[in-house]
Amino acid sequence: MKNKAIIAMSGGVDSSVAAFLMKEKGFDCIGATMKLYDNEEIGISREKTCCSLDDIEDARAVARRLSMPYYVFNFKDEFEKKVIDKFISTYENGGTPNPCIDCNRYLKFEKLFQRMNELDFDYVVTGHYARIEEKDGWFYLKKAVDNTKDQSYVLYSLTQYQLSHIMLPLGEYTKAEIRDIAEAQGFLNARKKDSQDICFVPDGDYASFIEKYTGKTYPQGDFVDINGKPIGTHQGIIRYTNGQRKGLGVAFGQPMYVAGKDIEKNTVTLCTNDELFSSELTAVDFNWIIPNPSSEIKCSARVRYNMKEQPATAYILENGNVKVIFNRPQRAITKGQAVVLYDGDSVLGGGTIV
Repeated sequence: MKNKAIIAMSGGVDSSVAAFLMKEKGFDCIGATMKLYDNEEIGISREKTCCSLDDIEDARAVARRLSMPYYVFNFKDEFEKKVIDKFISTYENGGTPNPCIDCNRYLKFEKLFQRMNELDFDYVVTGHYARIEEKDGWFYLKKAVDNTKDQSYVLYSLTQYQLSHIMLPLGEYTKAEIRDIAEAQGFLNARKKDSQDICFVPDGDYASFIEKYTGKTYPQGDFVDINGKPIGTHQGIIRYTNGQRKGLGVAFGQPMYVAGKDIEKNTVTLCTNDELFSSELTAVDFNWIIPNPSSEIKCSARVRYNMKEQPATAYILENGNVKVIFNRPQRAITKGQAVVLYDGDSVLGGGTIV
């Protein structure tokens, strides 16, 4: 009897080729697109984003070409609660969220897993660039072969159960090879551009999205220096994130950067570039992928998606949180982002920076 797989299809080239590769391996597959929101409801035009009707039609066309049943699953309520509401709350509380991590965690690998179990399927398959390896009954998450496309950072929250029922067929390929496969198969999206922005904020203006979505206005307050001295006026605390230089709206005579935010005082602290660097952080809601981690681990760590891992030591605290101390200070470590620990190309675990 064939193994059965649900292919998470976004309408893009990666998930389309993932579907093709699984069919080639002899799996019994269905395609599924997650309907996460209505563009009009969150105030963006239809053609600007993924999850649009065009993307659904692209996914449906690929599924049809592969003679594969295709479904659209409505997960709008869950997406609003677990992703959009958390996104807004994190900004309102002084952090900078990573909604792609939450979407993977709560939608792709929670809601789709529910459908997998309800339909009595064996695997959920996505177009992520990462690899899963089993050794002695334990499943490990590893970087993709194509380092320029590696997405292991956004998958750190996966559990052993999930890892044992996920397949990531693109992990062994380069992006160029994936596009070539799509072209050879005649997929209409073979040269479709990758989506770069957060799907529900396609123009990148997070503050305007939050204001429209909540109906709130966020009051002006003081820019302060690292000694707390007022040096200007900010335009609402949700408009700023650590390390930001552009868009401050004030000239200081030298480059100044956002160093932090105080929600109670409604202040945004600014500093020079040199003052942005720090050597340690604490992370909560930590998920370990390796078995039985020791209380002190030499590793490398990433504090944002597009950075190279840096040498560090991780310490597991009594409450389960993790302190990470870098060998060298790192620039603009940001509350709300993820820290992910690595040993070579293996993900050790990750959590949310506080």
